[in-house]
Formats: sequence, structure tokens, C-alpha cells
Amino acid sequence: MQVNFVIGGTQKGGTSALDSFLRQHQQICMPETKKELHFFDREEYFNGEPDYRKYHAHFRPEAGHRAIGEASPIYMYWRNAPARIWNYNPEMKWILVLRNPVERAFSAWNMETKRGAETLSFADAVEQEAVRCREALPLQHRVFSYIDRGFYAPQVRQLFNMFGRDQCLVLLNEDLRARHAETLRKTSAFLGVDTSFVPESADVFRHDYEETLGPEFSARLTKLFYFDMKELELLLQRDLAPWYSRP
Repeated sequence: MQVNFVIGGTQKGGTSALDSFLRQHQQICMPETKKELHFFDREEYFNGEPDYRKYHAHFRPEAGHRAIGEASPIYMYWRNAPARIWNYNPEMKWILVLRNPVERAFSAWNMETKRGAETLSFADAVEQEAVRCREALPLQHRVFSYIDRGFYAPQVRQLFNMFGRDQCLVLLNEDLRARHAETLRKTSAFLGVDTSFVPESADVFRHDYEETLGPEFSARLTKLFYFDMKELELLLQRDLAPWYSRP
């Protein structure tokens, strides 16, 4: 058995929604234990020869399954993960769901605040991110990397270079929201499974925040991400103006 696809990014991009739909597909095998396996981003698993039996133990593939995969959205961001995944399976298919990086950062901060891992305001967390993330060096910080995770261009470029564009399906959060059925058909075709499958409908995109992101701070962060967004446009050959153009 070999896992042949990962939903590898991005955190708070819509990966949970996509995971919930794909695991309904009769030709797709997803982990029975949990959504995020976090195998390839765990340093302790790669101090020596990795034991892939620990990874495979989460899956129960059957004869009718044509695709085996999992969703750990940190894989795209974690610097060591892509090479480890290539060593495991150079034919691995990557599904990425990208979201406006400003919205993504604010959503991640809300998540960590509700978990109790974050006590600072969003503005203070952004201001102190670089200092706080030093405690994880030489690795990335798993919690406080709100802004750093949102520089998608170098992450996507690395995957294109290592695995090839044909093995990477890049979706936008907006695709899942506005072109839901079409996006799921596209994903099924990418994975080589039945494209006629229609999952049960579910309201998985609603997020209720106690605070709102003010327009001035949002504009400031948009400016911070602007050139990365423009580079990503070239990589994807897709218009991202809704992310950086504000009325």
C-alpha cells in the first residue's frame, strides 16, 4: 500500500471541508482515525529511517479504492515535509486550497484564541510574530506563524519544482464556496476517481468570529502580501485581484 495524494495546504484554507467531502467518495480511502496525520512534519519520525508502517496503520484500503490520501495542511508550509514526501512517493499528488492570506491569518488567530493557545490581540500577535517564532528555530512555529504561512508563492513554487505542475492541483477557497460541484468534479478527475459522485451537502464554510478585522489593518496586511500575491498569479496563471483590490 502507498498513499498517493495529500491535501497539503493551507491551514484554514478550506481543507477540512474538502476532506469531509472526499471521504464520502466510495473510491477514496482516507484515514479512519483522524483528519490530520502529521507524519511528514514530525522531526522525531525522521531521525533515522522512517517507519512507514506507523503511517500506513491509519488506512484501511479496500478493493474498490482507487486513491488513498490524507489532509495535513501544514505539509505545504513545513520546509522539510515536501522532500520527505518525495522520498516516500515521488508520484504523490498534491491538493492545495489557498485562501486570501489576510483572511487566513485572521482565521488562524481566531482558532488559536479559542483553543487557548493565543492570548494576544490579532494586531499584537502580528507585531510580535517574528520574535515569538524564534523559539521554534531552526524549525517553523506551529502556532504563531500567522503571517509567515501566508507567503504562498515560494511554497507553491517548491512543490511545482519537486513534483511537477501536473501533480499539483491548486484550488482557491472561493472555488469551494462559489463553484462547489465543479470544483469537486475537478478534484475527482485529478485523483482519477468517479467524477459523477455528489457528496451530501453541508454548511462547512461558516465562521462566526467575536471580533472583526478592521479595514485599515486589513489594508496594511494586504500591502505586506501584495508582491507575493502577484508572484502567485504568475505561477498559477490566475487572477487574484479580489485578494488585493479593495473598493
